Amino acid sequence: MARVKNGAVTKARHKKVLKAAKGYFGSKHRLYKSAKEQLMHSGQYAFRDRKQKKRDFRKLWITRINAACRENEISYSRFINGLSKAGVEVNRKMLSEIAINDPKAFTELVNVAKKGLEGKVAASKVESTNEVTIKGASKTAKKETVKKEEKEETKKAAKKEAVDYSSMTVAELKEIAKEKGIATTGLKKADLVEALNK
Repeated sequence: MARVKNGAVTKARHKKVLKAAKGYFGSKHRLYKSAKEQLMHSGQYAFRDRKQKKRDFRKLWITRINAACRENEISYSRFINGLSKAGVEVNRKMLSEIAINDPKAFTELVNVAKKGLEGKVAASKVESTNEVTIKGASKTAKKETVKKEEKEETKKAAKKEAVDYSSMTVAELKEIAKEKGIATTGLKKADLVEALNK
């Protein structure tokens, strides 16, 4: 029986690993064993840091927003709390972009947040300030507002039709309950549907 050698396959595998390890320091790009070990570690680091990257960017956005808030004599936490009380939904990435590119619009947002903390903001006022801030913001922020407006229109259309609460998700039910002024803490889906049907 003929002798089968696997030299070509092994060589190809080694070449593939060494090509992937190109540019690594010292023996990590020269020797197969070291290169393979380093590639395994590199894969683990890459997997870990894909998640870490999201946290790092969020930290950066928060730092930028905080700096802009301090210029407008308010702390970051009070600013975010004020926006949520005023009903303004803008993510931190967009807020940091507004803070950098359009300080006037950010100042208006700070004023809205301050009014929200005092409990003086009406829903109609919040909508108008949203429009003002996003005019000076980037294109992505405009797209976000358009999407939000479309969602609101579809929700209103759904309300006009016969409402089937049982087919909705718990999050949607909680939003509707919040609009109607119904407390939702500790309620299950069945309880929410019952409360909304009353």
